[in-house]
Amino acid sequence: MTSVKTPADEAEARAIQDELRHQVVLDEAGPPVGQGRVTGVDVAYDDERDLVAAAAVVLDARTLEVVEEATAVGHVSFPYVPGLLAFRELPTVLAALDALTSPPGLVVCDGYGLAHPRGFGLACHLGVVTGLATIGVAKNPFTFTYEEPGARRGDASPLRAPDGTEVGRALRTQDGIKPVYVSVGHRVSLDNAAAHTLALSPRFRIPETTRHADALCRRALREAR
Repeated sequence: MTSVKTPADEAEARAIQDELRHQVVLDEAGPPVGQGRVTGVDVAYDDERDLVAAAAVVLDARTLEVVEEATAVGHVSFPYVPGLLAFRELPTVLAALDALTSPPGLVVCDGYGLAHPRGFGLACHLGVVTGLATIGVAKNPFTFTYEEPGARRGDASPLRAPDGTEVGRALRTQDGIKPVYVSVGHRVSLDNAAAHTLALSPRFRIPETTRHADALCRRALREAR
C-alpha cells in the first residue's frame, strides 16, 4: 500500500513539498488519448464528523464506460492551509487507489498540478508518490492570470504564473461555457493533458472522470458510519 507521512506542522509540509517538487517528471508525453484506462479521483468532507471520503473511478478511455470504482473513508489528519491541501486529501485518495484491482492508467485529479502557488499541487504530489501519470483539471482559477479563451469547444489560453511562465491552460470544453483549468501533474505533457481533458468531456464542462468520482465520494461520505 502506498502511504505518505503526515507532517507535524506547516513548516514540515512545505519542506516535504520542496523535496518532492524536484521529482516531478515533465519530459514524458503521457498515455495516448482514447486508449487504455483513465481514472478520476475526488474527495468530499464532513467537517462536523472530521471525515474525508475519497473515490477512484476507472473508465475505459475509448468508451468512457465505468470499469471499476473504489472508495475510502478516513479522518482528516492535517488542518486546512491554502497551498497544502494535498496533505489533507492524499492518504484517503491513496487508500481508494490501492483498493482498485484494475490498473488506473492516467489519473485525473479535481484540482491542480503545476498551476499551484508552490508549483506542487495535488496532481503533482500524487504522481510523484505513486509514479502514475497524473493531470489536474480544476473548476476554478487559483492565483494565476489568463486571457479568456475563444468561445468554441477546444479553444484555450495559457495559465501564467506571476513570472509569465505557462503553468497550465484555461480550456473551453463546451461551446460558450466557462472553461476548466488544466495543469500537468506528473509524466504528462500539457498538450496531452488538454487533449485528454477534451476527450473526457464530450457532453459536459467537467470531465466524466471527475463527474463519476464526485458523485461516488459524496455517496460514500453519506453512507459512512
